Formats: sequence, C-alpha cells, structure tokens
Amino acid sequence: MVWTGVSAVGRTPLIFIPPGVKINAKTYQELVLEPVVKGLSQTMFSGQQFVFQQDGAPAHTANTTQDWLKHNIPNFIHKDEWPPYSPDLNPMDYSVWYILENKACSVSHNTVSSLKISLCREWEKMPQETLRAAVEGFPNRLRAVISKKGGYIE
Repeated sequence: MVWTGVSAVGRTPLIFIPPGVKINAKTYQELVLEPVVKGLSQTMFSGQQFVFQQDGAPAHTANTTQDWLKHNIPNFIHKDEWPPYSPDLNPMDYSVWYILENKACSVSHNTVSSLKISLCREWEKMPQETLRAAVEGFPNRLRAVISKKGGYIE
C-alpha cells in the first residue's frame, strides 16, 4: 500500500507500507500521521495552519485516530463531517492516483521494487500545478455533489 498527501502548495513523499503490515489505527498513526502529517504545518505550510482531509478508511475514522488528530492537527475534517464513501470529493481519488498510476504503470513491472521506483520517479516529476488544480477543483466538485443531493457526479 502507498500513502501520500497533496495540497495546493506541496506534496508529501510517497509512504510505502511494508508488505504484511495490517493498516489499522495504530499503524496509520505510527507510519503516517506522526512522522509525516504532524510536521506539515512547519514543513509545507511555513507555520500556517492547514485543513487536513482524509477518506473514510477504517484506520482514518477510528476513535484513536480522530483523537490523535484533535490533539495534533487543529483543523481537520472530523469523520462525522465527511461522507463515508466520497471519491468524487477526494482530490487523491478523483485525480491524483489516476494520473500517477497511468504514468508509473505505462510499462509493465516485474518486481515490486521496479514499481516503487517508477512511482517515486513519476511522483517527483508530477507538476505542482497538476496537484494544485486537483485541490482547487474541490469547491466546484462539492457544489456539484450538493446539487445532486449527495449523488455521484462522474
């Protein structure tokens, strides 16, 4: 599994979860939130606050994860404020993963190592403007979902 984060002004590195590791609240907090997300205010946002949004994966919505976020990331979208299955609203789902997969998998990979190298290379090459456009598309997508009364827009 791979995790990453994007914003209009930057991106996190790709975080590869080791094979055989079960992603639960504890591992998500230890492998992603604590080492990567906790410092984003300083590393990506120059000390400014930011809003952290994640999807409805069980590790993300677990009470311990929500508590961790409440204590470490003041502006996060609480699980009760986010639709449980909403790929139309998540920039990673409606744009970024698709682009990255198409680029990194344009050739076959015989090993996991080869795939990881390709993912990292394409991630670094992806223009920030592409990520900015995906993130800045969120308000229009939100309005479209609201106008469809929560229905899919694509």
